[in-house]
Amino acid sequence: MLSPESLARIDKALAKYSPDQKSSAVMAALTIAQDEKGWLSTETMDFVARYLGMPAIAVYEVASFYTMYDLKPPGKYKLTLCTNLPCALQGATVAAEHLKKTLGIGFNETTTDGMYALREGECFGACGDAPVLLLNNKRMLCAMSPEKLDALLKDLA
Repeated sequence: MLSPESLARIDKALAKYSPDQKSSAVMAALTIAQDEKGWLSTETMDFVARYLGMPAIAVYEVASFYTMYDLKPPGKYKLTLCTNLPCALQGATVAAEHLKKTLGIGFNETTTDGMYALREGECFGACGDAPVLLLNNKRMLCAMSPEKLDALLKDLA
């Protein structure tokens, strides 16, 4: 189900916990699985549950709670915009409306060409750099004005 390389990464995460606490590695395991597969199918989550020796429902609960996990194939570029109060006060609402209008989609939608997925995220801990956007769960971009968003979309196209 997962490559030997991904399993080795999960095993490395598991080594940080005692054998009776294997479920503590669930977030790391889900991240590794998503990195390999691009998203988390039920089959992938079931595999992670078996690998960690925990109930599948517990894995589903974690995967469905956190916005960093995709339970359906996302666009090539996943744009997650923080809309919590500090970001909202610094322009996240304007940024969100700009992205929605420019991309022609709302939150939790993907463009018809499969290029962009727009997500609403919780605080990323960078309130001083608001509004903050997370690109593909890996790259944090700060002070995202409509002009900066346009430049980003141009670079990604």
